[in-house]
Amino acid sequence: MKTISTTHAPAAIGPYSQAIQVGNLIYTSGQIPIDPSTGAIVVGGIKEQTRQSLLNVKAILAEAGVTMTGVVKTTVFLADMNDFADMNAVYAEFFAEPYPARSAVAVKTLPKGALVEIEVVAAI
Repeated sequence: MKTISTTHAPAAIGPYSQAIQVGNLIYTSGQIPIDPSTGAIVVGGIKEQTRQSLLNVKAILAEAGVTMTGVVKTTVFLADMNDFADMNAVYAEFFAEPYPARSAVAVKTLPKGALVEIEVVAAI
């Protein structure tokens, strides 16, 4: 087991790692839309927040030498399922066929009042 960590994504806000590599798989922790340069949630709505969450995922994977094409499974947590279409539009900018498997669920609240949180499993 190997810890993956980068300063190009937000530092953990609790007792967890940005990602863990086990064998040929990388498991990221959920990424909320914190801009790593400011430590604050990005300004804007669901589109801006989805983009930042995925940029954070991308930075963590890059630290392990993996691109978004290696992602095999994603989980998207939304504070409001009415944001699904707008989240999906931005999400589609980051993935190409064959698309990773995905779950998308609505939750009551997310850390720091975020509108979205995204975690992935990627293959090396």
